[in-house]
This record gives sequence, structure tokens and C-alpha cells, in this order.
Amino acid sequence: MNHDAGAGLLNSYAQSKVGNDTIFGWWARYQEAVKNGADAVNGTIGALLEDDGTLAINKVVDEAIRAAPPVEIAAYAPLKGLPAFLDLAKTLALGDHRGAMDDCGISMTATATPGGSGALFLAAANFANRGDKVLLRDRHWGPYKGFLSGCDLDSEVYALLPKNDDSPYPFVDIEDFKAKLASLCSKQDKVMIWLNDPAHNPTGLSLTPAGRMAVLEAVMESASANENVGHTLLLDSAYHLYAEEPHGWSQTILESVEEGWPWTENFLITFALSLSKSHTIYGLRTGALVSIHPDAEVTEKIDTVMGVTGRQTWSAAPRVAQYTVSEMHASSEGGEAWGLERDRLQSLLVNRRNLLKESCEKLNVPLNPTHDGFFAWLEHDEPQKIAEACAEQDVYLVPLTGGVRIGLCAVPLEHIPRVAEALAHALK
Repeated sequence: MNHDAGAGLLNSYAQSKVGNDTIFGWWARYQEAVKNGADAVNGTIGALLEDDGTLAINKVVDEAIRAAPPVEIAAYAPLKGLPAFLDLAKTLALGDHRGAMDDCGISMTATATPGGSGALFLAAANFANRGDKVLLRDRHWGPYKGFLSGCDLDSEVYALLPKNDDSPYPFVDIEDFKAKLASLCSKQDKVMIWLNDPAHNPTGLSLTPAGRMAVLEAVMESASANENVGHTLLLDSAYHLYAEEPHGWSQTILESVEEGWPWTENFLITFALSLSKSHTIYGLRTGALVSIHPDAEVTEKIDTVMGVTGRQTWSAAPRVAQYTVSEMHASSEGGEAWGLERDRLQSLLVNRRNLLKESCEKLNVPLNPTHDGFFAWLEHDEPQKIAEACAEQDVYLVPLTGGVRIGLCAVPLEHIPRVAEALAHALK
């Protein structure tokens, strides 16, 4: 390919968009192996598959969508989203703690988006100054960088895990987090943190209650000490409804408020929701950005800004899933039926994760701590080498920065031991 082609037509940022998506590239390699007759194992894509290899679909959601009136399929949604869906989004983000937050005077707003990716875009476009750095874990979902660079933002990272095994917070390097946060506050008048928790992509890591509180207190302390610096904590909740503590963050936030922690005007918490995973409607592109703050005037302003940004980007998010899930969850029977199906799908992940951990332990494969969600992780300095060695055994995983992502969501239970065996062989 001529890299100078279109130079007179494309701007400099457009010209920088090269290469293929790593995840879909390895998925294509898996598909090619199957096409050529290999008994291959697919640990590449981030979609939940049944043990027979078909896409896992929440039957309750599927039936509800198919029963939707034609007008709810064809019509535009309001620019900010259907009111019933926006109300549901707040509940999906906060769970049973929502009412108590209302009682504590916490104001909240929601904007419907095309998937969780749309929510991330809204945050990147509005909560940081152009040229700023956004604080991320050093292991994160690769497309984060694309969302940030598209909004002329860069990133700063802190260590995924503490160096000290005796840390009271085993799944977050709180000292490195504080140091990087302080550094950004000294250089920027807005600081945004993106934290995918619980059920982190790509590791399956989830913070403990103590870890969540340590992170929250660190941000609150920073906001209090740097009153001229805006602080936004974005919780990427793409997989939270498959976690053991799906609403652990809202519990932690509520506890901090009830204990009297100062929630300053310059501190915002926002949730990026994705119904792709929780309701198995990947292609209907439905999500929301839910923001909470003690000052209603702040959330009202955010509501306006996000609505205008959406209008100027995708106009309105798709309507049919907003209508369907809000109608379904409006009744206790519908919500319970969805929940039973969600529990069934969650059990697929739990069983696969437990078997992988057990199989890796037997073979001395140093799997990273992993708790919830779609993925597990092997930390390694040469991830490409490990992934290629696994591919030679017809096991397809995804090499990323710092390690190899194992898509438990896609691997049938019976093939989990093959994944552990391939990793053990690759590590020799």
C-alpha cells in the first residue's frame, strides 16, 4: 500500500489510521484454520458463545425485541434517549443503591448512546481538554487509545497490580495510581480516569471493596487538594452485570457519602453502560452514559452537553432496544425472567474460569488474578511469541500489550484444558 495515497485529501489524523484491529485479525486466523479443516479453539472475540459455539442470546430479550411494535423499530428515538430507558439506565448502573443515593441528595442524569463505545466517546469529547492525558491502567482495552486520540487526547498509565505482595489492596497499585494522578493534576486543569471495573477487559480482574474505597478516597482527596482541577472518574461498566458484585461501585460511593467524605464540586462520577453484553444485543448498539454529582445544576448542564454532542455525532441512538428493555424491566416478571437467563449465561463464564484456573495451576501456568466477566490474562514480555506458539497447536488467543488475552466467553468448557495445555507448551 502506498502510505502517501490520499495525502491531499485526508487530514494528518486520518493519515495516521493504519493497520487492522488485532482482535479481529486473530479471529480471522481462527476462522481460516477452521476453514482448512483444523479442530481449532477460539479464544479471540469478546462475544459470549454457548458451549456448542453458537452466539449466546438471552432468550427473554430476543423474544421481547421480536414482539416490538413496528413503529418502535422504525421510528427515531428522542435525541437523548427514551425517558423510560434513561430511567432504567440509572438503575442498571446503580442497582438497589439508587434510592438511597436519591435520599442522600445525589443528582443523576443519563444519555442513550450507540453501545458502550458511544458512552466512552461522549466522555472523551467533553470531560477533558484537547491535548490532555487520561489516566488508564497499563493493561486496558486497546480501542481506548483510539477514542482518546480521536478527541486529541493522550494517556498516562499506572500499574495494574502492586509490586508488593503484602499490599492491603491486592488488585490495584494504589501508590502508583496516586502518584500518576498527582502528576497530572500538576499539569492539567482537568483530569479524567477511565477504570474498567468490575470484570476488567482484558484480565477479568475485579477490585475488592477495600480496593474500590481506596481508589475513590484517592480521587476525592485529590479533588479536595486541587480545587481548580476538574476530576472525572469514569467507570467502564461494560461487563458489570456478569460480576459477583455488579453494583459494588454504587455501594462504595454510597458508603463514602454516608461516612461524610467531602464530595466537592470539581468531582464527577460517570458510568459507561453497554447492553451488548448484559442483554446480548451486540448489533443493536445500545448503551448509556450515566453521570452522578451532588449538584443538580451540574448534571443538568451535563445532560444538555451530552445531548448536543450526540446530536452532532450520531443524531439519536437506536430506538428498538431502548423500548424493549425498558418495557421488559418495567415489570417484576420481565426483570426476573431476564435475570434467570443472565444467571445461566453467567454460569457458563464461572465454570470456564474455574476450570481454566484449575488447569493452569496443574500445569504451572502463571495465570494472572481473574475473577469475573469475559476474559482471563497471561502476563508476558513476548505476547506475540506466546500467541503464535498457541496457534501452532490450533489454539487462538490475542496478543496485546504486556500479555495474552484469553477469551473465556468464546471457549467451550470442554476445550478449556486445551487452552491451558497450549499455554504450558508455549511457555517452555
